Amino acid sequence: MSEAIDAPLPVSPISSGTPDTAHEPSQLPGPDASPGGAGTAARQSRRAVRRETIRLLLRKPEFVIGNVVVLFWVICAIGGQALAPRDPFASDSDWGHAPPGSRGGVYILGTDRLGRDVLSRVIAGARDVLIVAPISAVIGVALGTLLGLVMGYYRGLVDDILSRIVEAFLSLPVALVALLVVVVLGPSPIVVIGVVGGLFAPIVARTVRAAVLAERELDYVQAARLQGESSAYIMFREILPNVTGPIIVELTVRIGYAIFTIATLTFLGAGIQPPSPDWGLMIFEEYSQVISGFWWPVVFPSLAIASLVIAVNLIADALQGVLSR
Repeated sequence: MSEAIDAPLPVSPISSGTPDTAHEPSQLPGPDASPGGAGTAARQSRRAVRRETIRLLLRKPEFVIGNVVVLFWVICAIGGQALAPRDPFASDSDWGHAPPGSRGGVYILGTDRLGRDVLSRVIAGARDVLIVAPISAVIGVALGTLLGLVMGYYRGLVDDILSRIVEAFLSLPVALVALLVVVVLGPSPIVVIGVVGGLFAPIVARTVRAAVLAERELDYVQAARLQGESSAYIMFREILPNVTGPIIVELTVRIGYAIFTIATLTFLGAGIQPPSPDWGLMIFEEYSQVISGFWWPVVFPSLAIASLVIAVNLIADALQGVLSR
């Protein structure tokens, strides 16, 4: 009996010496054990989301059609006079108000009252539209995003004061206010860009505010507050990346509205000035001649404006449908 008790226990070869750590899964180095592992996984996840978003957008016919039309006008804006069949500023007094296809097909879309080629002016006029309108929209969205972040994050008295100011601006007709300001300050492209961008800011601010209100009470924002992060850090590094969807949609929609607003100002004589081949200016210079039967100098730039605005709205609708999923 005592011999059985005093007999040494059998020792396996792997348990003698050092402890067996090779068989403990909790101590095995995982793929994310390195300091940059979690960041790499997050970047891969974001890339996968972007690829899926692009795939969904490309499956939407309205997105593809809208981009084709916008790309066409962008090429016209970049090429300008190099793509135009004739000089858009050169006049031919012998061929004033020549109908489409006249002079042996040289004037495909006809000429205006000064004998300038309508097709060449429509092509060259895309440059002014696609410079002024996107810049105005970007300024308006940037200001509106900043204002919406402050309103939605702070709430309380700050939100009340800024909301009343925003509502006051929203009650004013955009075209009328823009017209009054441009008349006072002068019809230069810089003034038009600043006025249109400033008038778009309150509209964007309201949309961004609603998105921020839905985000500010979520766990990741509360965690950032508990870590002692500043308000600016939380707004721009935590909340802003999560409300980019509505901001992108707003930017696209505002570009369409900016095209229409600037064309309206130019038609009223308060936008881009002669001798620019701007589409709105072409309509302003020739609309009184429609009653005399000279419709082509007005119809073709009008169709150009309509095609670009509709294309931008198609892109905005597709983006909204995909990003809101």
